[in-house]
Amino acid sequence: MSGIIRVYKRDEEGTLQFREAWFDEDYSQFVMNHGVVGHQSKTDETDVEDADVAERLMDAFAVQCAEDGYAEIPDEEQFWVVAQYALKTKEGTSRDKYLEEKAKDALISHLAWRGLGIVDRSEFSDGRLNIFCLTPDVNKTVNAIKVCIRGEDLDFTKLSIGAAPFGEETFKLKHSPKPASSFTL
Repeated sequence: MSGIIRVYKRDEEGTLQFREAWFDEDYSQFVMNHGVVGHQSKTDETDVEDADVAERLMDAFAVQCAEDGYAEIPDEEQFWVVAQYALKTKEGTSRDKYLEEKAKDALISHLAWRGLGIVDRSEFSDGRLNIFCLTPDVNKTVNAIKVCIRGEDLDFTKLSIGAAPFGEETFKLKHSPKPASSFTL
């Protein structure tokens, strides 16, 4: 099975739209998710007999998306948005590791259902927890991260957010709990 297909296109007004599809093996369903990037998507599920049927549906989905002008956005045309927490220790405590898992899980779901990309990885580095998100839209992702972290009650007052184009190492501060002008990984 080919995993997930995630494609985008700009409509006549310039609004970024997305479509994605995958086979949910647990429920034997072909799932399509679509909508305006940054907004809660619409989801359609279709029960399927087996993985072969799902594969044919995935192929048909890919063809239809291409005909409708949708395409993948290459990584190099996307942006890194990093949700960062300052920690009390250099390596992080067991509580910090719990925060890492809870925040990653919350962000994976929140961003995916809005077409805002993926949580690529997380790491503990020099007294900080960094959660790296790859996204096609920086500003909507920054806002979504703030909404998600606040809504999940995950130490919003310790959250900083930085962003950079893919391939660049200098991040620009997008949100900080205290006055600051720079963002360091």
